[in-house]
Amino acid sequence: MHRFQTTAVHAGREDFGDLCVHAPPLDLSTTYPIADLDVGSASFDALVGGHASAANPIYARLHNPTVARAENAIAALEGTQACVAYASGMAAMTAVLLDRAQHGKHVLVVRPLYGTADHLLATGMCGLEAEFVKAEDIASRLRADTALVVIETPANPTLNLVDIRAVVAAAGSVPVLVDSTFATPVLQRPAELGAAYVLHSATKFLGGHGDVIAGVVCCDETRAAPLRTVRAATGALLHPLAAYLLHRGLPTLKLRVEAAQANAQVLAQRLSEHPAVSKVFYPGLPGAHGAHLVGTQMRGPGCLMAFELRGGHDAAAKVMASVKVMTAAVSLGSVDSLIQHPAGLTHRMVDEQVKAATGITAGLLRLSVGIEDVEDLWDDLAQAMAASGG
Repeated sequence: MHRFQTTAVHAGREDFGDLCVHAPPLDLSTTYPIADLDVGSASFDALVGGHASAANPIYARLHNPTVARAENAIAALEGTQACVAYASGMAAMTAVLLDRAQHGKHVLVVRPLYGTADHLLATGMCGLEAEFVKAEDIASRLRADTALVVIETPANPTLNLVDIRAVVAAAGSVPVLVDSTFATPVLQRPAELGAAYVLHSATKFLGGHGDVIAGVVCCDETRAAPLRTVRAATGALLHPLAAYLLHRGLPTLKLRVEAAQANAQVLAQRLSEHPAVSKVFYPGLPGAHGAHLVGTQMRGPGCLMAFELRGGHDAAAKVMASVKVMTAAVSLGSVDSLIQHPAGLTHRMVDEQVKAATGITAGLLRLSVGIEDVEDLWDDLAQAMAASGG
């Protein structure tokens, strides 16, 4: 087996020699000619039934070779048998929930997590009853109809770390879904710790350049098959152009994450010493939530952080309006640095009491650190905080 960086460069390219190509082919076909009806019918049954491939792709909603190559590459990076790609991270989350709803109506969820995922679960849109619990209470809250345990680590936006191995042990026979978007397989591979599903908003680090919206679920083949059936039925497929761009971003994933992480470590330390900042949320700082998991569960503290300004909402708004190198925008994991206000944007739909209980305050800003020069990033933050009165 090759090491991570070699896999990142070569995975999903296994058929290139037969095709006599060097760059990934982009197949934009919506439909495929059917020379033999019996073969076509058998292929249709296989793909609708969740098979990863068939003799004939039939229709792009059922299979696309460009998407399949990206899936194979990401599965190799996560160390799973399969990967199923979707039109967005939320489409990926929805597919898992719809599938697990066939096994029970109760889901245990550890907060905080991405605001839209929280909203999807809290409102019961997928026909599931979500119970929000602390990680240490999972074992005691299991029910006969518990179909899934959902955690996000590092958590959005406070970067809390959850012990995946401990959650898997507490969940017993109930499958655990880990949203590992913030970590990427560079820093964390949840399947190795027992997670049944590893979810990524591939829009973020996996794509890495702010030009792809995609979601993936990595798992074993037994769990992947019904997820493909859900995708075929709901039409939540990833467009092949997006898959092409996603695949293109993977060879530089480790390089990008490590460069951004090095920047983040410097910025987190300096922010923790700045008089305008009351608290910094970053796994690499002493006393951070779950910091003991850095170096064991995670290979490093990552590229995301959040920091709370003493001036509250007004100071946060002024900092966002004053940055010049960073971009004030939602999303994360791009090569450029993005700063945003969780309470007013990504977590706006989350109940106010829940936001208060999970540390999502009016003065909290989340920073996705990019690969720019760290001194330019710090100068930008410092002038923005000065402009806010800090």
